[in-house]
Amino acid sequence: MPDAPADVTVALDGAEGCIANARNEASRFLTRAQSEHGLPVSARTLDLAQLVVSELVTNALKYAPGPVLLQLGIADSALEIAVWDTDPVLPVARAADAGRVGQHGLEIVLAVVQGFEARREPVGKRISARIALYDDPLSALGP
Repeated sequence: MPDAPADVTVALDGAEGCIANARNEASRFLTRAQSEHGLPVSARTLDLAQLVVSELVTNALKYAPGPVLLQLGIADSALEIAVWDTDPVLPVARAADAGRVGQHGLEIVLAVVQGFEARREPVGKRISARIALYDDPLSALGP
């Protein structure tokens, strides 16, 4: 496996355009992983990474006062996305409800990631998600 790019950490202040900037940072990180480090990154992974970053950063900015940190890294053929914010309250996915308008972000994230963790930190919390860098066509065939 080729070397992965160095982890990237981005401070987000909630200013206009910051969620789009976070999505763009994820796209740049994965593009660099592919072009400069030779890592296979599927188009699906690129799309899902932007979706997950958008949902996690949006929630952090909506519910936590103060700054938000986005960290991107690669380990074991997966993109690791971590979002830290100042609110210690851990998120809880609500029961599916097609009639509910909004508040489906965590449901969406949990449906598309391979790993998810929410943990309290000495200050605030860190939400982490893992997305495979590429799809394994043989895994869809079953055992």
